[in-house]
Amino acid sequence: MKWLSSFRAGLSKTRDELAGHFNALLGRQLVDDAFWEQLEETLIGADFGVETSEKIISQLKIATQQQNLRAANDVIRVFRGDVGDYLTHPKMALATARGKPHVVLVVGVNGSGKTTTIGKLAAQERARGQSVLLVAGDTFRAAAVEQLEIWAKRSGADIVRRKEGADPAAVVFDGLAAARARGTDVVFIDTAGRLQTKHNLMEELKKIRRVIGREIEGAPHETLLVLDATTGQNALSQAKLFHEATDVSGIVLTKLDSTAKGGIIVAIMDQVDLPIKYVGFGEKVDQLNVFDAASYVEALF
Repeated sequence: MKWLSSFRAGLSKTRDELAGHFNALLGRQLVDDAFWEQLEETLIGADFGVETSEKIISQLKIATQQQNLRAANDVIRVFRGDVGDYLTHPKMALATARGKPHVVLVVGVNGSGKTTTIGKLAAQERARGQSVLLVAGDTFRAAAVEQLEIWAKRSGADIVRRKEGADPAAVVFDGLAAARARGTDVVFIDTAGRLQTKHNLMEELKKIRRVIGREIEGAPHETLLVLDATTGQNALSQAKLFHEATDVSGIVLTKLDSTAKGGIIVAIMDQVDLPIKYVGFGEKVDQLNVFDAASYVEALF
């Protein structure tokens, strides 16, 4: 399967890092305190996070006693089989369109890959025959608007933008009005991500959500938070921050091919009550895919 092959390639740095540590663990004769300490250090090093790593170790110790496991390879086998348990969420499914337009709000800090993610999603929707409108709600960065325009041309999507510094909520209002007038199928709304002024940012996002909800009943139908996998535990804290401030429905985790710490997927799914809906591992359109837990586990080990 092309997707699994690409996913394996994207997670190669993480897989190679884990393999080296696991090989060292498998060489141990005893499942003793030193074994557990080394396994926990391995998980933390791969960005499973301290809390999640401690939880995994605790559960593995129980399984070891219940199943009377004596060999390190048996413990590692159980671990590999249990990782998938941390990767399920009742809201894993993507939101389905309920009339036109289907509105997707995209949030995240600058540099996370937010605009590129919107472009890829737009291109995928266009390939399915859907009409798409991009709304340039990040009016504070000219580069973000220019990048969104490039993706609009590349994918055949329409775009609504205003001059730099315009009120983002006003741009969103104009975009939704245009979408209704044109009978657009899907609308993707880009937003600013200036975390250094997080209070203003979150208030701005709340204002945008109010405008969307007022103009389109039930919208936004999906609110995606884009996180950069290379930032590790910072991505986890961003997920918690945005989840507290906005009604995020799912996460897009980008740049998995650039990190040896792909365990952050497990940490996010365990520590934040949000599903990962898409993963990205490259610049091409087909390198952003719906997240599948089974494929992740297979690609990781």
